[in-house]
Amino acid sequence: MTPLKKTINIGGEKVEIPAAINRRTISIIAIGILILIILVGSVYQIGPEEMGVVLRFGKFVRTTDPGLHAKLPLGIESLMKVPVQRQLKLEFGFRTVEAGVQTQYTQTSESIKEAVMLTGDLNVAVVEWIVQYKIKDPYNFLFKIRNAENTFRYMNEAVVRRIIGDNSVDEVITIGRARIALEAKENLQELCDLYEIGIEVNQLIFQDVNPPDPVKPSFNEVNESLQEKERKINEAWSEYNQAIPKAEGEAEQTIRAAEGYATERINNAEGDANRFTAVYREYARAPLVTRKRLYLETINDVLPKINKKIIIDENGNNVLPLLNLGGEVAQ
Repeated sequence: MTPLKKTINIGGEKVEIPAAINRRTISIIAIGILILIILVGSVYQIGPEEMGVVLRFGKFVRTTDPGLHAKLPLGIESLMKVPVQRQLKLEFGFRTVEAGVQTQYTQTSESIKEAVMLTGDLNVAVVEWIVQYKIKDPYNFLFKIRNAENTFRYMNEAVVRRIIGDNSVDEVITIGRARIALEAKENLQELCDLYEIGIEVNQLIFQDVNPPDPVKPSFNEVNESLQEKERKINEAWSEYNQAIPKAEGEAEQTIRAAEGYATERINNAEGDANRFTAVYREYARAPLVTRKRLYLETINDVLPKINKKIIIDENGNNVLPLLNLGGEVAQ
């Protein structure tokens, strides 16, 4: 027969409990644990910056958006969380030790190898850069390429080395940095789309570009000379922009004055011609009257301009020897 009681040891003391109650309690506890495992394994939370990728027996089934979701428990469906809204970053040529107000960096043998590159004019440049990116397609990022992050790092090195090799050392270090960074970003995005790696490149920034340490002093002298050259060119253009508009304004002013003077002379000439034509018409109608009027008008204009006046007749005799017309005695 099955014993009605079962003895258990609690704290060094033997306690007898009914065997039926013991079996029932264990069954309830086991069922409760199983239900708890099922509930815990069935419900999951996706954060606001993430997207969930659900696998069923290792095969992709679906993606889930942020929020509370359910899946099949007991390993039937598994979950992978991908930070699709988070800004991710890769560093080349250096590594961040501690981020903060005073960020600390370090260089390793691997990072130094990443940074040393050969330029198009067979010079050496030490190039450090940062790539900021986002995961735009979780499925491609997880399943299209094995170890997508390492592959993306190798793609960065390949693209940047190729573009650095197509430019001179002066362009890489001084005047062409922004253009080269933009070109590298565009080429890297094209390569990501070609490989379907599921990454969107947001920004590629050259953190620091320098010549190797043994030649850095000489290069700095050359760089200072180039900067001085650019400064002189800018000053010359500044003076040019001040002098040329001023000269053009003065020339325009002279041209407008000449055009105004020409217009005035033409108008005066046309007016004199019209007046002469009008006088001629009047003269043709009454020659004596017109001749006398012209004579009197001329005398009226001339006499006020002279001081000494002598009036004579047509034979040259002095008619009014004592006539004072201008404040003096006529003789």
